[in-house]
Parts: sequence; C-alpha cells; structure tokens
Amino acid sequence: LVGNAAQAGAAPATAVALAAGALLPAGALVALVLTDWTTAVAFAVGMPLLALLLRLFVRASGDSSERYLAAQGLIAGRLVEAVRGARTVAAADTRDREAARILAPLPELRRQGLRMWRVQGRSTAQAATLLPLLQLSVLAVAGLRVAAGELSVGGLFAAWRYAVLATGIGAFVGQLNALVRARRAAGRLQEVLDLPALQYGSSQLPSGTGQLEFRDAVARHGGRTVLNVPVLRLPGGSVTAVVGRSGSGKSSLAALAGRLEDPSAGSVLLDGVPLSELTHTALRTAVTQAFARPELVGATVHDTIALGVRDPGEARVVQAAREACAHAFVRRLPAGYATPCPSAPLSGGERQRLGLARAFTHPGRLLILDDALSGLDSATTARVSDVLFRPSPSHARLVVAHRPETAARADRVVWLEEGRVRAVGPHAELWRDPAYREVFGGGE
Repeated sequence: LVGNAAQAGAAPATAVALAAGALLPAGALVALVLTDWTTAVAFAVGMPLLALLLRLFVRASGDSSERYLAAQGLIAGRLVEAVRGARTVAAADTRDREAARILAPLPELRRQGLRMWRVQGRSTAQAATLLPLLQLSVLAVAGLRVAAGELSVGGLFAAWRYAVLATGIGAFVGQLNALVRARRAAGRLQEVLDLPALQYGSSQLPSGTGQLEFRDAVARHGGRTVLNVPVLRLPGGSVTAVVGRSGSGKSSLAALAGRLEDPSAGSVLLDGVPLSELTHTALRTAVTQAFARPELVGATVHDTIALGVRDPGEARVVQAAREACAHAFVRRLPAGYATPCPSAPLSGGERQRLGLARAFTHPGRLLILDDALSGLDSATTARVSDVLFRPSPSHARLVVAHRPETAARADRVVWLEEGRVRAVGPHAELWRDPAYREVFGGGE
C-alpha cells in the first residue's frame, strides 16, 4: 500500500509535465502547417505509426507493471504474515522454508522488472529510429518544393526546424511509462478503497438498558455464510453468554452486536434503534468491547486503559484497573501507569486484563466480551467475573464463553452451531443435553 500510494501520488505531477511538454511539439506542428502544408502532410503520414508504437508501449508496459506490482505485493504480504507469526516459525524451526515461501515470487518480480526495461528500451529505440525518418521526409518534401520554386530556402529551413521540434513527442516515453505505472498502482489501491466503509447515521439512542435484537441478520465472509440469525432478542440489563464450537459464529455474532462489521443482510438493533442509524459518538459511547488479544493502543499504560470517546479521568482508570485485576501489576511496572507501552513487559494474560480494564473504564449500556477471559487463570477469572456478572439493570453484557462456569453465571445462554442459533436458555437447562455438554469437552 505504501509503495503503490507513492507511485499513484506521482501521477498528477507526471500528467502535468507530460501535458506541458506536449505544448511545444503541438505548437511546432501548427507552425509547420502554417509554413507549408505540404511538408506538414509528409510529417503527418508517419504519425499513425508513431501513435501505434506508443499504444503498444502503453499496453505492454501496463501489463508488466501490473504483474510486477502483484508479485511485489505478494512478497510483502507473506513477509508481514511471517513477522506476525515469528514465534510460531521459530518454534517449528521452519525459518528456511518460510524464507523460501516469502521469496517464491522473486523470479516473477525479476522477470517483470526486466520486461519493463526491455519494453521501455525497445520503444525508445523504435522512436529514435522513426522520428529522424519523419524529419528526413519533411526535409525531402521541402527540398523538392524549393527545387520547384514553390518554397524559399528560408521556408525549407523553417519547415525542417519545426519538424525537429514536433518530433520531440518521442522523448515522452519515460514520462509515459511513469504515468502507466502510476495508473496501475492506483488500480491496486482501488481494491482497498472499494471496500465498504462503515457509514454512521444521525440518530441518538432513547433511554434503555441495552436490549439487543437481531432481525434476519446474516454475515458472509468470502462468499460463505458464517452466521444466520433470523430472530434473536436479548433483554437489556442482563448477562448473555454465547457458546459454541470453534467456527460456530461466536465472534461474528459479537462483531455484529458491536458493529465492527455490518450484516450482509438484515439488521441489528440496540434499544429499538438499528446500529447503522446511530451517530458514531452515540454508538461508541453506548457499546464497549474487549477482545481475546487486545492491542495496547496509546503512549502509556494509562492511555491504553483510558482509550475511548471521552476522557474518563484518573480515578476511573485506576478503579477499572482494580476491577480487571490489573492495578497490582501495573503499579509494579517501571513507571506505573505512566510506563510507555513498548517498555511494559506484559504477559498475554496481563495484556488481556488491560483490555478488560479499558472496557470497564467506559461503561456503556452494552458490554461485549469476545473471549476476553481466555488468558486468565481460574482465580483471576473468578474475581473478574464477580465484577462482570454483578447485577446491573442499567446495562447489558454479551460474553463469548468457553468455560461452563462462565456460562453458568449468565442469565441466559445462546448456543450456536454451524452459524445458527440452536437453542437459547439457562445454562442449567441446556446442560441436560449431551450435545451441549460436548461443546465444553463433554464434562459431566
């Protein structure tokens, strides 16, 4: 993206330079017509061939540029994947194999790079051959006109010089190549720009307690339906656990509930208002989320916990850290809450507790936890659950759960299977079903 954006960004300046450079040859051609139209015709005879050469150049250069950028992007994408999974690669001792996978498109990159140079070199050579021939044809016709007494020697000299200026258009091959590459780069950027962006509405939420409702909500990823919820209403002021096997659609349900993505069809409502109709501030103030692998966004640990639409204040940040069982280890950091995030030596569970603290800092009317307790030990999970499941009629909580004890503390359980709601009810009732117990490993 960065490389393609730099190339695409150069397109306006290149186009202006190309247009400005074309003024002199165009003016020279007009002057040639005014000097002696016969010599201008001789010059014009070769113009279709020059236009054909430039067209072939644009086509070949565009194709090679597109293939070059595709190979370049493939290498970059694989490198990002490898860096993200560096620990897995090291643990599996597959560094050489991973390096080979990343560099597999390198021969194609080299081939297309050489092809671009060959195309530009060939087009430059062809133009360098054709343009002098056009000048000579103008000079020959002008000479015949002088011999016939129809053109003066001064007119011959003027026609020849105008022809030289007019053939300056052949020097634009390099700029034309840059413009072609910029266009192809812009085309690749358009793939990203064409992705639908979330559009927010102008509505505000009425008073409510976080009632969540799914109406014919469908989520599709890569052409495959991963979630299909015709009707699901979760009362406000209560705790709902979402359970199911891996791939059953739990995270997709949580993403739709928090409007991290819009449903491919249907709608999701919060206290009777479709999420898509809410303003950005109204939505992000009302809905708070915590994730299994939270990113530490912010300059310091304090900034990470306080991250949100509104500044919660110092006291609220510390209180939320206590509720998430994060206050004790934060105080032990080199600078406490002022410790820069890159300098904070945190385990996976500690990072997860900071994510929970961030969610607890901004209590909206709907709190969504997408597997946000998975990295905690049993004792910490119990302490955080005491806060999470504390009766609170003013807001609702939606918890993606993997442990039966977590589901047991919820007011109700939504049991997902293969992207559909199989059952909704209290954990104790669902536990009688052996298939439900299998979701948690079949324990009795």
